[in-house]
Amino acid sequence: MKNAFLHGTLSETVYCSQPTGFADPALPDHVCRLNKSLYGLKQAPRAWYSRFASFLISLGFTEAKSDTSLFIFSRGTETVYLLLYVDDIVLTASSQQLLHRVIAALKKEFAMKDLGPLHHFLGVAVQRHRDSVLLSQRQYTRHNLLAMA
Repeated sequence: MKNAFLHGTLSETVYCSQPTGFADPALPDHVCRLNKSLYGLKQAPRAWYSRFASFLISLGFTEAKSDTSLFIFSRGTETVYLLLYVDDIVLTASSQQLLHRVIAALKKEFAMKDLGPLHHFLGVAVQRHRDSVLLSQRQYTRHNLLAMA
């Protein structure tokens, strides 16, 4: 997701100094009141998560009790799992049609790019085989072994 934190809605009043290059020379001591979250703002991650979670819940997802970054949609035989890590999303569904519907809904609400099938996430390599999925941290292990040598 591109610039995810910019999608966050602030729940409190936040002021910042006038940005360099945009300062009003007639009012140099004035500050700006933020209407939306900014990257680097300490409230940004919380505001982004709250906005994203609220949207998913409006689509019928629920937060997993075991992990607040995992959201589950389940209706009859349809199931979707969405894992959110800061501004990266891993998404899987019980059918391609359902997967495309969820992606379309997300793209309609947020500026995002679909990177296709999962190959790598948080240091874990993902390889799909006919009837299985292999998860590996070979690169991570190799890197750390070299660092120790």
